[in-house]
Amino acid sequence: MVTYTNLQLVEQCDKFPYAQTGPDEYATKVSGYYKFHVEGCASVLGFMIPATVQGFQWPDFWKVDHQRKTVLLCGKTLNERDQRVARTLAAERQRRHFKLLGGWRNELYPVYGPDRAILVNIERAASPLFGIVAYGIHLTGYVVTESGLKIWVSRRASNKQTYPGMLDNTAGGGMASGDKPFESIVREAAEEASFPRDYVRKNVKCAGTVSYFDIRDERAAAGTEVGLLQPECIYVYDLEVPRDFVPRPHDLEAEDFWLWDIPELQAALRRGEFKTNCALVLLDFFIRHGIITPEEEEDYVEIVARLHRRLEFPCA
Repeated sequence: MVTYTNLQLVEQCDKFPYAQTGPDEYATKVSGYYKFHVEGCASVLGFMIPATVQGFQWPDFWKVDHQRKTVLLCGKTLNERDQRVARTLAAERQRRHFKLLGGWRNELYPVYGPDRAILVNIERAASPLFGIVAYGIHLTGYVVTESGLKIWVSRRASNKQTYPGMLDNTAGGGMASGDKPFESIVREAAEEASFPRDYVRKNVKCAGTVSYFDIRDERAAAGTEVGLLQPECIYVYDLEVPRDFVPRPHDLEAEDFWLWDIPELQAALRRGEFKTNCALVLLDFFIRHGIITPEEEEDYVEIVARLHRRLEFPCA
């Protein structure tokens, strides 16, 4: 049986090399990718693997330069760019070349420029094809008991498109274009775990962000493309839960909930039973609440740093 250290749990999700610690590996990786651009913005907005670029049938409002390895979306306005991306992806979905698009969500993910303005919106299922930054919100619901903290964990539904059947945080999800973190966590807590919205609004606490740069493997969505780039920023929230409240599945995203003490959670983490980014959210909670300390964790400084990676692209 594989046993993961806390640092290895981070490495399961933050797979992309660092320029500071591995400059040669980083330069080699980056040189092999195409850079996604939008007309009027000089910033690189995502990394695309060559197989993706070669797999698209690009309409003439895209400019693909194979020598410079750039993919440029042309369009003067946000509305024009959105329509062009939607048209391109609708055609690709119908063509069925990219298996990833079989998980079409009808949700748009925003792509931000350096001034935090939205440059274009892209269908959620297609976001890894362009390597853009994705955003999410995750909730850790905890109970204070005489024996210490306990945390509500969920089991992901077995029919989920990504990481089916794995353990998850109390509630969470992706953030579509136009969503705000606070209202998103209120909604997800109600929809996934049946928390009263008013209680969450009054008591939930924003606890920062967790960010990482993943390279998708087969666990992300079995049978779909692997090796796609997925940088992500998660807004994390803590919620003290009354002892007499029991979360219940509401929208069938979760199969069940369990209230576990810290040793139970740590054992499940070591066994690799949690969805990879959910493990990072728990590690962040443990650090903030003094459960993981530098005296007991030899990789403490590296773990803390890598839970808050500065991403390579403009963010919200």
